[in-house]
Amino acid sequence: MSIRTRFILSVVFLLTSLVGMILLVIEKREVQTIFEEQKKKGVLIAENIIQENLEPFLFWDKEGVENNLNKRVDQKLVYVIFYDRNKEPFAANANIKKYFSIFQKTNLSDDVQPGDFHFDRHVFQPKTNIEPFEILEIEVPIFVEGTSQKWGSVKIGLSLKDMQAEIRKTRLVLLLIGASGFLVGVVGATLLARRITQPIKKLVEATIRISQGDFSQKIHLDSHDEIGELAQSFNKMTAQLLEARKKMEIAQKKLIQAEKLASIGRMSASIAHEIRNPLTSVKLNIQKISESPHLDEFEREHLALSEEGIRQIEKFIKELLNFARVTELNLEKFSLEQIFEESLKLLGNSVTKKRIQLEKKIAPELPLVKVDADKIRQVFLNILRNAIEAVEEGGRIEVVMSKDGSRKPPMIKVKISDNGCGIDEEYLETIFEPFFTTKPFGFGLGLANARKIIEQHGGMIKVRSKKGEGACFEILLPIGEEG
Repeated sequence: MSIRTRFILSVVFLLTSLVGMILLVIEKREVQTIFEEQKKKGVLIAENIIQENLEPFLFWDKEGVENNLNKRVDQKLVYVIFYDRNKEPFAANANIKKYFSIFQKTNLSDDVQPGDFHFDRHVFQPKTNIEPFEILEIEVPIFVEGTSQKWGSVKIGLSLKDMQAEIRKTRLVLLLIGASGFLVGVVGATLLARRITQPIKKLVEATIRISQGDFSQKIHLDSHDEIGELAQSFNKMTAQLLEARKKMEIAQKKLIQAEKLASIGRMSASIAHEIRNPLTSVKLNIQKISESPHLDEFEREHLALSEEGIRQIEKFIKELLNFARVTELNLEKFSLEQIFEESLKLLGNSVTKKRIQLEKKIAPELPLVKVDADKIRQVFLNILRNAIEAVEEGGRIEVVMSKDGSRKPPMIKVKISDNGCGIDEEYLETIFEPFFTTKPFGFGLGLANARKIIEQHGGMIKVRSKKGEGACFEILLPIGEEG
């Protein structure tokens, strides 16, 4: 059984019990009130009858009293009996004398006082073909003003049919009120159960999705109760799990990268041992043959091409070893603007030759950064060289350098963008991988080495690009201790 069903059943049970007890108490009080009103009404009727028949009663005019009683038309008044001071029946309305037990019996004691009365309830059946009904019998003493002696008494029998009808009506009203309250309670319990269980249901569904690996789940609730606090804690937990998974993915990528570097390192050592020594011998032999005076121009040209090929192989081996080698950084405080300007000077001829428009937007008073200047210069050279090769003649390269204080710790942001041929979106994830290149020349180690250097400095590098719309490389380097 679900929590919602159990909650509704529990509330319905408690509500039924509470409403039932309340209705029983109210019904009892209402019945008691109606009965007390009926008694007061009976006493008033009896006193009124005494006043109407006091004079003939005092003169013992039995016929006069009975004539007055028979003239009185009141369907509620079943019988009226006058008793004398000796408690003997004196006069009564018609047909009551045949009910001997009612006619002969008086219930008042001798020591009654003015204002006292006696009442009793019993079943009365006037005829055999009529269903018996309950009556309220009230007997009131007769006192004459100025005397303390009881002159007699009057006993009346009032039908309780109207009282019972009123009681039934009251019970019906109470029952309708109870049923209405019960329905309102059930609806309220259902709505309350839904309000309580709906967030729990959302939590369960979100928990299931999290167990399936989806940590982006959030529960949006406006309540500020315990359920709202639970939802906030759940959202906080999912955010922490998502952050932990991102960190784990980053760590996994770094681990994969480290394994790749280790493989490259082992491969580089093997290449250096197996190729470098024989290649040096070949290079020396070619140089020695090139010095011979017996070679013609054609032979010297082909030997020069062979020597150039050897130099390319040596360059590849050198870059490979530099990439695979784990070097310690020589950190000192430098101006990134100065390092960039030095890198730009080394490529000044290429910029001038292609008539490239170079725009620099460098924020004033940038703080010094603790970096290895030679390594960062190498990063700038790799990215600028790629940008120069990507743009057409007369193209544009923009460099923006600013402080990013929104991050902890604060960083210097360097953006190098161009309007060249751009990079296919499918290559953006692999462009920093070793040996990946889209150029017909090169070894694909430039950007891989750049990322390695930036990550060694505790920074990050990323690229945004679309085919035919240029590329933008963004570098973030932590400032470190600010002077």
